Amino acid sequence: MDLSWSDSEVAFRLEARAWLASSLEAWRAECGGSPRSGDTREGFAEHLLWERRLFADRWAAVSWPAAYGGRDASLWEWLLFEEEYYRAGGPQRVTQNGIFLLAPTVFEYGTAEQQEHILPRMAAAEDLWCQGWSEPNAGSDLAAVRSKARRVDGGWMLDGQKTWTTRGAFCTHLFGLFRTDPASERHKGLSYLLVPLDTPGVTVRGFGRLDGDEGFADAFVADDAVPGGVVLGEVDQGWSVAMATTGSERGLTLRSPGRFMATADRLLDLYRAKGSPAHLRHRVVEAWMRAEAYQLFTLDTVTRLTEGGAAGPESSINKIWWSELDVELHEIALDLIGEDLDLDGPWEKGYQFALSGPIYAGTNEIQRNIAAERVLGLPRR
Repeated sequence: MDLSWSDSEVAFRLEARAWLASSLEAWRAECGGSPRSGDTREGFAEHLLWERRLFADRWAAVSWPAAYGGRDASLWEWLLFEEEYYRAGGPQRVTQNGIFLLAPTVFEYGTAEQQEHILPRMAAAEDLWCQGWSEPNAGSDLAAVRSKARRVDGGWMLDGQKTWTTRGAFCTHLFGLFRTDPASERHKGLSYLLVPLDTPGVTVRGFGRLDGDEGFADAFVADDAVPGGVVLGEVDQGWSVAMATTGSERGLTLRSPGRFMATADRLLDLYRAKGSPAHLRHRVVEAWMRAEAYQLFTLDTVTRLTEGGAAGPESSINKIWWSELDVELHEIALDLIGEDLDLDGPWEKGYQFALSGPIYAGTNEIQRNIAAERVLGLPRR
């Protein structure tokens, strides 16, 4: 694995760094100096202003083809952009469920017509996507979904409920799994559908989190036909399509190492500001090393991908690593802050979100089972 950067990659990094510095300052001024959380209705609208700035200068999806709004950048350059993005303090990407989760699956399974329609509008933040997988009785056990889709003239008749749809109350479209073979069970007979949320018969109900933000929504679908052409991949073969999305969610695209490297650097700054207490020195150093290890693991993954390999079930190990690292980084920060805790402070809010990491994208208990069976080859019993 070559850890050096070419002259063109260094130039790409410097261009990204300069653009982020000037554009973030302008965006924050546009939002009155202090943008609100993207998980609130007002903050989401402010973050869309940022997303459209990214798109206007082709930074929204740098590794995509230029025809879809990208820069034709390599995966290496995407990693460099992510490093600079988080180093500059870039805000949460409210388009992430589309750009980082759905889009790789559209590239792999979508028809040319679907790609040409979906991807440019996604990059431009014109269509905003939420993930409709979890149901009241199907979370990490995704194969237990009960929402149904029945083919009718011109589309599909849908019936069911999706929950925990991140920012679903603010989005325009949903991607999810529906059972299209009523006689099927578990992983068989599922289809991956793309559903406009303004379809008559679809009801979206946002609900608050413990921190007060309206970060989730329920989506109820019943007795209405969705226009045709919304199946991604083959009918009744949605499980394999969904597994491509989970590979992105657990692996490379959702949580780049730049995010955790920047957090580790902020933790070092906090540690020094608090007088470098000796009893936390070992934990701070170890957490920083784990962030560096995650970057090296990601570089190895990109090396494999650029040589024609696939992410594979190793993405489950990846997900366990970054989710537990995120919790540890924030727990150390709270120990450093001590009695000066502010529940609305950046470390405190970050900790609240980090606690969800071992749950979303498939609980870590399930990911350990996958790693044991599919990576280590251990028996199920």
